[in-house]
Amino acid sequence: MNKIAEIKVSYNIRNTQKEKITSGQKAYEIFLKSWKKGLLELQEEFKVLLLNRANEVLGIYSLSKGGISGTVVDVRLIFSVALKCNASSIIISHNHPSGNLKPSDSDIKITNKIKKCSEFLDIALLDHLIITKYGFYSFSDEGILF
Repeated sequence: MNKIAEIKVSYNIRNTQKEKITSGQKAYEIFLKSWKKGLLELQEEFKVLLLNRANEVLGIYSLSKGGISGTVVDVRLIFSVALKCNASSIIISHNHPSGNLKPSDSDIKITNKIKKCSEFLDIALLDHLIITKYGFYSFSDEGILF
């Protein structure tokens, strides 16, 4: 008979001071630090900022890298990472290599899909930022997220 693999779950927090997210601007600054500046205008990437109940940063997950005009966003991966990290909320972000900050129809659709999943799993989606090296667009600030 085949042996069935045992699933193990563990959680470890380092006792380091965490950055607290207090605004879209603060989230933008943290995301921007994680991007290679030379890639912002080359290829689209999608990242997830994972937060605890106090809106302190647990970490950043680089979900995907794509081409000039898009990247794959697997919602299941976003929430599998959030659940593994015991995140209470997330902020998602992607860049537009074109430098255009206006959300596309597909940006709005994927945000709505992620929002639905976040509500079901009780992991708050606080914002979706579109990033360029010159600035950012916040779905939350623009009232699109809620």
